[in-house]
Amino acid sequence: MLSNGRLSPLPLDEDLRSLSPQERVRPGDGPAAAVLDAWGGPVGRHAAVGRQRFWTPLRVIMLFAVIFLAFGFFSKAGCLETTHPTDGSQPGLLWDGRQYYKACYADPLPLYSIEGLSKGAFPYKYSWTTETGEERFMEYPVLSGMFQYVTAQGAQAWQAVFPGGPIEVVKYFVLGAVLLAILWMVAVWATYRSAGRRPWDTLLMAASPLVIFQAFTNYDLLAIAFASVALLLWARRRPVWAGVVLGLGVAAKLYPLFLVGALLVVAIRRRRFVELGKSVAAAVIAWLVVNLPIMIGFPTGWREFFRLNSDRPANPESIYAAIQVLTGWAGFDAGRAAGEAPATLNMVSLVLFALGCVAVLVIGLTAATTPRIAQLAFLIVAIFLLTNKVWSPQYSLWLVPLAVLAVPRVKVLLPWMAFDALLWIAHMSYFHGVANKGIDPELFHVLVLARNLLVVAVCVVVIVEIYRPDLDMVRRSHAGDPAGTDPLAGVLADPREPLVTGLARRRDASGDARDRDARDRAARDGAARDGDARESATAPPAGAGPADAPAAATPTATGAAAIDNDDGPLDYVADHEENPTR
Repeated sequence: MLSNGRLSPLPLDEDLRSLSPQERVRPGDGPAAAVLDAWGGPVGRHAAVGRQRFWTPLRVIMLFAVIFLAFGFFSKAGCLETTHPTDGSQPGLLWDGRQYYKACYADPLPLYSIEGLSKGAFPYKYSWTTETGEERFMEYPVLSGMFQYVTAQGAQAWQAVFPGGPIEVVKYFVLGAVLLAILWMVAVWATYRSAGRRPWDTLLMAASPLVIFQAFTNYDLLAIAFASVALLLWARRRPVWAGVVLGLGVAAKLYPLFLVGALLVVAIRRRRFVELGKSVAAAVIAWLVVNLPIMIGFPTGWREFFRLNSDRPANPESIYAAIQVLTGWAGFDAGRAAGEAPATLNMVSLVLFALGCVAVLVIGLTAATTPRIAQLAFLIVAIFLLTNKVWSPQYSLWLVPLAVLAVPRVKVLLPWMAFDALLWIAHMSYFHGVANKGIDPELFHVLVLARNLLVVAVCVVVIVEIYRPDLDMVRRSHAGDPAGTDPLAGVLADPREPLVTGLARRRDASGDARDRDARDRAARDGAARDGDARESATAPPAGAGPADAPAAATPTATGAAAIDNDDGPLDYVADHEENPTR
């Protein structure tokens, strides 16, 4: 087809607008910069980016997501080996300690039989008795429990149709891993769409080291997918649908609820609560639709998730357990009876988290520029993990999409992600025990505190960028965007809010310098013209007046206007005068 006299090989899109060179996001502007430097550096300023027919940025990022998910599956493969009995008994998993020294442990494998899934039992109705005589039920929120049940039914159907091959529990794990991998790719896709003009930042999510060890450790990818899609829907100005998806996420895991806190802070600053109210109402309705049938039909089983979270002590990866081991402290509830809830620890954890949320609210209300939603959400979830009595290893995945959207700096995020991922190996060694050549508890808890400090360091960077928005790379990339500098703001966006103040000051300073240079050049040009005129002219003609004299101000005005209109919004951050991946 023809457009402006040019032939197009494909039908033209309805929207014929094109990004200027300053608005294009290049692969060298994100986490891939270090890799691209080794292969010749980022693409040129006027290169045609994103016009490939197949290898679009999204497909490249999805390819990395598939690769790292494959790494994650093979990291669990050592625990899928089975026994080969010769006495006629059924084969089972060959767990002779390899789940620890091979660091391949995954919760779905033992829970398949413990929770009655292998018997086809319905979650929240089926119960079992532990060695201590305690009655237990399915310990997950409803949507996560039903995900396990449906996966188990699929594995049993697979076993009935194809009885050969892997044993049933392995089929259950493989089927669940495939579904969880799809959910993670949905989360990557939603984060990519939410990143605005910085889609390549999502590469750090797709290729996060945490995916290798934690993607299939538990079922958290289900809630992560719902949370990521909810943020995308909010960014696309669909608060009701965002609330529906958010409610489903809370029905799978509690942490998506914390995203409402980030939205609330921005709503308070904007004094706009109607859209947030609609979203919260939709979330409550969606949550009730999922939970009410189980609440009414199996109330005891439904309450198990809340009972267990109240009664369980601090887990080894919590700051409380680390302090106890390293200091010899007996803990808040040293004298509690067996099976009794640690009431003091619960209260301390809740109060610390509440104080952290108040601190986030103060930060959000005192910053000169409204913080971005991703920044606030990351801080709230990080504070929850740091103050909670339970930090299961896979919980760290909650932070990954939020971190990529909040502070897409490789040198900040990669040290934490890599260390947190490798902490899984230390965790398994610690569980294996010193008698089996595992690491001692003191060393393990020192590593836990080191991981916590790395997360705190990321929080500090986020807070600094909230108070110094000129350092925020996401705001810099979205400067001049009609929808504002927060790609997630959605209906809470305010384009009238001042842009990055630090950048404006730097722009004004550089503009003043350019104006001075222009005036100097104009003065020199005027002096040269005056000299030439004196040499060539003998005397002015009779009757000549001021209108016939050369306008000395004209070159200066013209030059200043040309310089001021050189590069578009914020001069693309002074033509990338700083490395955006620092």
